[in-house]
Amino acid sequence: MTKLRLRLLSSALFFFAAILLAEGQAKPRARGLGIPFDGTTGPLNAITDVKGVEVGHTTLISGEGRLQVGRGPVRTGVTAILPRGTNFTDQVFAAWFTLNGNGEMTGTTWVEDSGFLDGPVMITNTHSVGVVRDAVIAWRVKKAPPDEQGYWWSLPVVAETWDGYLNDVNGFHVKPEDVFHALDTAHRGPVVEGNVGGGTGMVCHEFKGGIGTSSRVVKLKAGTYTVGVLVQCNYGLRDQLRIAGVPVGREIQENKVWSADTGSIIVVVATDVPLIPTQLKRVARRVSLGLGRNGSFSGDGSGDIFIAFSTANPGAAASKGLGQIAMLPNQELDPIFLATVEATEEAIINALVAAQTMTGINNHTAIALPHERVQEILRKYDRLTK
Repeated sequence: MTKLRLRLLSSALFFFAAILLAEGQAKPRARGLGIPFDGTTGPLNAITDVKGVEVGHTTLISGEGRLQVGRGPVRTGVTAILPRGTNFTDQVFAAWFTLNGNGEMTGTTWVEDSGFLDGPVMITNTHSVGVVRDAVIAWRVKKAPPDEQGYWWSLPVVAETWDGYLNDVNGFHVKPEDVFHALDTAHRGPVVEGNVGGGTGMVCHEFKGGIGTSSRVVKLKAGTYTVGVLVQCNYGLRDQLRIAGVPVGREIQENKVWSADTGSIIVVVATDVPLIPTQLKRVARRVSLGLGRNGSFSGDGSGDIFIAFSTANPGAAASKGLGQIAMLPNQELDPIFLATVEATEEAIINALVAAQTMTGINNHTAIALPHERVQEILRKYDRLTK
């Protein structure tokens, strides 16, 4: 099957899966298995519950058997998160945080210095960061107008995790057209999870990992707001995995992959709460606590990098005039912190529940999290909700 056919098929499957999710006919997510989580979710329990946020994927799967560098097998892709859709003239307040730095997220020095995120957040595999970054620039030149000085200028935010256990990572299979596809098909509504987009070839707690998402609705004095999280999870040892506080990983010992903590996780937090960059930095740090709930200790080989943005305060990045912004008082941030922790915890488990067993290079296999076994284990600990 050619890459072109794979892209077309990926797009068709993406929208078909979105319809199934909307109709409740797709395979269960974590809550559908009876796994208990705290907090109230948005309608989709996804990052796209934050108004304006869009997500798109390109999934590349081809070949099987022995690794032949440059020829496959291919198990990789690209995921795009657009804070305001294709509105590139209105930047969002943002901040980033690295819990452990054995990874990459480009463009963050300017996010740190300016306090703004200009454009999408892209996630892919480790060795495709460069092509994705360059392709985002080319896509924006094609799709968006120049700035007020007449320049197309951007420092794209592109993050990665390593999929080399299943994917021909040194074959450089992600091409500019794959990036364009992820951006062009990004949309609101349900987000497909598991073996899709940048998460296609990822492994999490030695089970098949990938893309997962969740959201929380928070009621504050100032109004009702949403916090949404999307993860690309590719980290952790089996024995450390906890689900709803239960040591599930220790109970499922077959088909383990690693002898030491290996891999990374990228987490994107979106919210419509009016927060400024210093507050968003505090939110991004709280992602760490969500990882900890599921058993991560952020090992030396892990790149655990997070970015948080707020879609509030439109027009805050205007280059002229005196900007007027709203800001939630610091004393009211606790519910936002808690929502971030809860949504991160659930997004990771949603990724594990959605992911399916995958065999890649040299017949390496990452097994799916076995749903019935998880239910049995949670029932034994009296933690299953149904």
